[in-house]
Amino acid sequence: MDNTQPRMRWWGWGEDGNDGPVKPGAKKMLTKTCGWPKGINRPPVDLDAVSLPEVVLPESSRARFEQLLGAEFVRGDHATRVSHAAGRSVPDLIRLRSGKVPFAPDVVLYPSSDAEVDELLAICQQDRIAVVPFGGGTSVVAGLDAFRRDFSSCVCISLARFDEMLDLDEESLTVTAQAGVFGPDLEKKLQAKGFTLGHFPQSFEFSTVGGWVATRSAGQQSTGYGRIDENVFGLRCSTPSGPVELRTSPASAAGPNPRQMFVGSEGTLGIITQATLRIKRLPETTLPDAWFFPDFHSGSAALRELEQDGLRPDIARLSDVNETAFGLAQLGSDTQRRGLLTYLRARKITTPCMLVLRYDGHKADARARRAAGRTIARKHKGVSIGGSPETMWEKHRFSTPYLRDQLLTEGVVVETMETSAPWSTIEELHDTIKSDIEEAMADRGTPAFVLCHVSHLYTAGCSLYYTVFAQQQGGQEMEQWKALKAAASNAMVAGGGTITHHHSVGADHAPWLPKEHGELWMRMLRAAKGEVDPVGIMNPGKLMNGPRAL
Repeated sequence: MDNTQPRMRWWGWGEDGNDGPVKPGAKKMLTKTCGWPKGINRPPVDLDAVSLPEVVLPESSRARFEQLLGAEFVRGDHATRVSHAAGRSVPDLIRLRSGKVPFAPDVVLYPSSDAEVDELLAICQQDRIAVVPFGGGTSVVAGLDAFRRDFSSCVCISLARFDEMLDLDEESLTVTAQAGVFGPDLEKKLQAKGFTLGHFPQSFEFSTVGGWVATRSAGQQSTGYGRIDENVFGLRCSTPSGPVELRTSPASAAGPNPRQMFVGSEGTLGIITQATLRIKRLPETTLPDAWFFPDFHSGSAALRELEQDGLRPDIARLSDVNETAFGLAQLGSDTQRRGLLTYLRARKITTPCMLVLRYDGHKADARARRAAGRTIARKHKGVSIGGSPETMWEKHRFSTPYLRDQLLTEGVVVETMETSAPWSTIEELHDTIKSDIEEAMADRGTPAFVLCHVSHLYTAGCSLYYTVFAQQQGGQEMEQWKALKAAASNAMVAGGGTITHHHSVGADHAPWLPKEHGELWMRMLRAAKGEVDPVGIMNPGKLMNGPRAL
């Protein structure tokens, strides 16, 4: 198999053959809440119809690349440029599907060793060529868009050939892997040896180790297994000024943690080529559980107590009223949905909020944690329905992004965004973000249907993850998206939340970064970039050098 071929289709999420229709119940719900456009069918254009900017790469630079890598691994064909031109944000998809892509790399480079990456960056610095690192291509915040800024040429450096697990330290419970290893491939190798990384973001099937580290990723089981930033014990990063190698260490008091400077750096400081990560032994058992609460307040109070009492469910996902209703309409049959709602009404729950939980570990410990968790859930007026909803959610948890592609074809825009905040402010923030999005979309004549869930727990607070549906404004899709994104982002930062909990900054969140961290920190970050990337070639227009407005 050619490991340099993209795993995702060029115009949307994932692979062909996994798209499913919007279920009748869900379609009815969207029709009622935000309207369903009639007679719309907007499939993506053919690949050959995609327009790209002309290649502006000096022949002398290309010759140096080919001398280093071989001509086979310096590719500038149309399909390769398109498939590496952008990530999978809403603006990315609108551009790709319409065939109007205003930026793309001149060529895509495929190194196979740390030394080759080091040399490529040296060449690009000497020749003043912008560099965009590329792993799986799953960014939803314009983190991969091939911006050139002050440079006439731009190349994409793919980590596709960096696909090996280098070392498994069973005593220390760490794994060292190259940055281009895809999630499923690494997890398969680990589980064959009795271990797991436990890192399962929604992009799991198409994202890589390097992408996780570079974006400070969180997975759907991070409440139990930890976010990626908690699990990085060592890494190597190629920079234009030379390689940075940070030894593997469980802890250190030797000044600020340098690993954390590169974790979340989004390719703006260099290219992470390998990382050493903490792993765990495969759990002896996994125990699913599911509850319905009368409102979001009751469910979030139960989650706070679960986390602060140290029960740490490995999966915890609380859907608000809208998301619960949509989930029941999209995933289950109409008969099942009506039967469940009748059951809940008999127990005085008329606006249900669903919570799914999973407890991993040794049998006795997992059972004890689940039993204690059930006591807390009942205390907060939860109604138990067994573990089947959690099992059903797990079955579909990686397929949701495909629905976005189908809805875009049918004239409905879907955007997701996330934040986190302290428990003391989470409910007010939840309501404010929702209402501000609804107001912004109503002002454009495209009412929004807004869903939200909590999916990551901390003793001090939790995450909020939003999904927004609205009719597309034909010809004004970008302006519509900007209004939606600005309304949500302004509400997040003004309400004390972070601009991003796990999607990272890219270009889309950059306008709000100074408001969250302050201008002094931004200058410190740019000063660090100036040391490792003095010419500024690394991923221009992202993170600390991103736009000040959308």
